[in-house]
Amino acid sequence: MDIRHRNNVTMTGRADGPVVLLAHGFGCDQNMWRMVVPALAEEYRVVLFDYVGSGRSDASAWSEQRYSSLAGYAQDVLDVCQELDLRDVAFVGHSVSAMVGVLAAAKEPERFSRLVMVAPSPRYIDEDGYRGGFSAEDINELLESLDSNYLGWSAAMAPVIMGNPDRPELGAELTASFCAADPDKARVFASTTFLTDSRADLRTVTVPTLVLECAHDVIAPREVGAYVHAAIPGSRLVTLNATGHCPQLSAPEATAQAITAFLGGSR
Repeated sequence: MDIRHRNNVTMTGRADGPVVLLAHGFGCDQNMWRMVVPALAEEYRVVLFDYVGSGRSDASAWSEQRYSSLAGYAQDVLDVCQELDLRDVAFVGHSVSAMVGVLAAAKEPERFSRLVMVAPSPRYIDEDGYRGGFSAEDINELLESLDSNYLGWSAAMAPVIMGNPDRPELGAELTASFCAADPDKARVFASTTFLTDSRADLRTVTVPTLVLECAHDVIAPREVGAYVHAAIPGSRLVTLNATGHCPQLSAPEATAQAITAFLGGSR
């Protein structure tokens, strides 16, 4: 199988530079990184891709069985790494992809040198002693709404996820990204994202890790960032003066600066 075609792999930046692999979150594709790529490309070899079922990936390669688990998305990451023979990779994962990176690094640790977790959450549902930001009822209602009217759900939820109501163009972009996704595949990705509990996997992280959170994020509140930071020994927690769940769009300069400062300091 042609992995480059399957996952719409693109590369930019310095051909001889250290590798940075950027992974998008639910409802998005690699285009969500476009505003931070130029800063990274000055020093790094930047690799981007779309998960199967997202963006311009080969939709015929999608399997509900594979992508009903975060392990399926982690395998996409590893397939790209194997296809390009990537080593010493700095993996940058947004939202659910932060945990996908944790799984990929646990399976093939020799390929990864650093993790950057942008607005991560290992579990979205609250339980005693843990605040994920949502009750089980909230998540069930969210998934039921998505299942019954995906386009309506996208139009309502994307601006909430993005935040920044004073900048409606950002919410409109995320809405368009959500609406462009195949509803059946998006439902599976949503369930995989919002129902997974990956907290135990945080203990497997052994590489230098940056936890990058936003000051105001309704999807991954700061309690979650603090939890992830505490669960990964030696990790660094940086709070961006940013609102919403997608700082690579709402605060791209600060996001790129935090990433490059961490990667440059950990080499």
